[in-house]
Amino acid sequence: MRLHETSRLAYGRVMTSRPAHIAMFSIAAHGHVNPSLEVIRELVARGHRVTYAIPPALADKAAATGAEVKPWHSTLPGPDDDPSAWGDTLLDHVELFLADAVQALPQLLDAYEGDEPDLVLHDITAYPARVLARRWGVPAISLSPNLVAWEGYEEEVAEPLWEEPRRTERGQAYYARFHAWLEENGITEHPDSFVGRPARSLVLIPRALQPNADRVDETVYTFVGACQGDRAGEGGWTRPAGAEKVVLVSLGSAFTDRPDFYRECVRAFGELPGWHLVLQIGRHVDPAALGAVPENVEVATWVPQLAILKQADLFVTHAGAGGSQEGLATATPMIAVPQAVDQFGNADVLQALGVARRVPAAEATAGTLRETALALVGDPEVARRLEAVRAAMAEEGGTRRAADLVEAELTRRRSRAGV
Repeated sequence: MRLHETSRLAYGRVMTSRPAHIAMFSIAAHGHVNPSLEVIRELVARGHRVTYAIPPALADKAAATGAEVKPWHSTLPGPDDDPSAWGDTLLDHVELFLADAVQALPQLLDAYEGDEPDLVLHDITAYPARVLARRWGVPAISLSPNLVAWEGYEEEVAEPLWEEPRRTERGQAYYARFHAWLEENGITEHPDSFVGRPARSLVLIPRALQPNADRVDETVYTFVGACQGDRAGEGGWTRPAGAEKVVLVSLGSAFTDRPDFYRECVRAFGELPGWHLVLQIGRHVDPAALGAVPENVEVATWVPQLAILKQADLFVTHAGAGGSQEGLATATPMIAVPQAVDQFGNADVLQALGVARRVPAAEATAGTLRETALALVGDPEVARRLEAVRAAMAEEGGTRRAADLVEAELTRRRSRAGV
């Protein structure tokens, strides 16, 4: 058994008497913050001082874990901004992240001056965190909210994706800026490996959601699965009396400006006898844009998703990492209608597992959604596969195992330092 797999019991007495300062870094995006919140809460509960560097838009979420917030200004689009602010191309996205990292680093250096941590935790998008950890000489652990690179990833995915952008003047300028920023901070690593190949990573998704999981380097990446805690603070939900089937439709928190899709969902499920539809539409769509809805359709800007999934018969999802694993954790059949980024890959994995059907957004008509739903719900093979995945997820350890592994890294550092 590797040292980082050693249970918390071996270190509990040491860590109880020797709390550490752990610094967490993230951007203000729900999909990047939510997956790790319970890990932070658990570390605080174990007596560690945890500081959380995050823009004000999601500072309350971080503070609710018991962590001490260190706010900083971000130039990235916020969680309530129009998703179009991210642009349409690969270069649009990566340029935003690099520009934000460059301007954030001085802020974070000031925020932590004289208060350097013993260990850094960071979201995959928090580039300054790895620079700071190198400068402070402390371990850094990536908390990945989605899939990670496998052996062969660069050749199979990254190189084809970047082939054309790298040939452009704009793409070359991006890499030149990134190289220069890293070199200014004493880092000679190539930008691609700096972003995509952390020295250590805890993967906050089930192994079942990871493409080519058998080719992932497990000396670097440890799958701890979904880190779900008590969601009572999000509110509850009661299944309506007489609802024979309940379907939840949610496209997450970012790519929600899809009124045409929501209208198709109303037509698909609002006319099905015995079905009840819970439709989360986000902040960018006016409920009036849906027109008159039947009594069996419940429309909301936001819903307590996990509470509903525990009672639902079907989940129509964009296949984001968070929603996908909540569907798996509750053994809910899914219709995956991916909208952007990693959602397409997640949808493919869910379909390959036999627990979902992928429907391209352009084909998500009322008829197709209804036909797909009726084929999924009640299928005994789908139910069997969902239960098998849920059982495997339960063995991954979740929040407590993630916290154990963070503490093990702290113990190793102290042992090396002879403390």
